[in-house]
Amino acid sequence: QVRLVESGGGSVRAGGSLRVSCVASGDIRSRHVLAWFRQGPGKGREAVAGIYTTSSTTYYSDSVKGRFTISQDNAKNTVYLDMNSLKPEDSAMYYCAAVSTNNLRGSWYDPHEYTYWGQGTQVTVSS
Repeated sequence: QVRLVESGGGSVRAGGSLRVSCVASGDIRSRHVLAWFRQGPGKGREAVAGIYTTSSTTYYSDSVKGRFTISQDNAKNTVYLDMNSLKPEDSAMYYCAAVSTNNLRGSWYDPHEYTYWGQGTQVTVSS
């Protein structure tokens, strides 16, 4: 069982930066995929970035590539999402999700693949 707790959201002006964190209660240092998803008002859940914790291989959606960075700190069982050059369209509830690589059958960006979810943290970017 894995419990995920996000933190670090907030409000920022366009062009600014934020870091959101996801602390896992279970051991996710290997053989897991952790990803950040976001969901804006009236929109579906969108994949933002993912990381394979064993290899540290990372993936990004086209909308954030070059602006966002996902990373992990194994000592703290934490995954981070550093967000730079933020835009108003980045405003959303950001969720952390995890799945064992043994259970991943499809793509990292499919939210239906994930077993565990955090409660979310709000990011608001004003113009």
